[in-house]
Amino acid sequence: MDLNKFIDHTLLKPTATKEDIITLCNEAKTHQFFSVCVNSCYVQLAKKQLENTNVKVCSVIGFPLGAMSTHAKVEETKDAIKNGADEIDMVINIGLIKSNDFDAVAQDIKAVKTIMPNTILKVILETCYLTDSEIIQASEISINNGADFIKTSTGFGTAGATLHHVKLMKQITGNKAKVKASGGIKNAETAVAFINLGAERLGTSSGIAIISGETSNSNY
Repeated sequence: MDLNKFIDHTLLKPTATKEDIITLCNEAKTHQFFSVCVNSCYVQLAKKQLENTNVKVCSVIGFPLGAMSTHAKVEETKDAIKNGADEIDMVINIGLIKSNDFDAVAQDIKAVKTIMPNTILKVILETCYLTDSEIIQASEISINNGADFIKTSTGFGTAGATLHHVKLMKQITGNKAKVKASGGIKNAETAVAFINLGAERLGTSSGIAIISGETSNSNY
């Protein structure tokens, strides 16, 4: 199994410098990861570093809380795409899910997808804060409003991906969307377990350790 092709090589910590992003991109080129995943301020830099390669640039939006206004998410998305983002990972509005305001959650996702109909949209559910019934509801809303993937976690919550949540999400998506597992994936054994459950992408800062058969001590 070519694990590198599943990996969004990720660096989202607030202290990440330009040099750190350049290193991230060089690692992605060396190991042929599927993409790099960065905060939106670094999309342009990452795109430049990855010119003439097959490595894509993924930008997070509304990260990590998801609690920004829809307008703010839309404008951040526009900017990221203008600067070269190939994919968008948007954090769902967790508080609105917890409030049972599902119409507002739907409009939040739909507004972002509407301005990027031909760009991959992954909606981050932040499953550690949701009950199973809320995960089901959030997944269905995301899929019905244009999500190409539903994603478990930001890596900044109280927990990352779990086998239970990925299995549940995969049951909901079927063939309608894909699942990205992220947060706490630190070795090949864990990565393979998620892939075997149906995850088609992995978000991790431990990609090199994973493909090298080691275990990382990274938090994401």
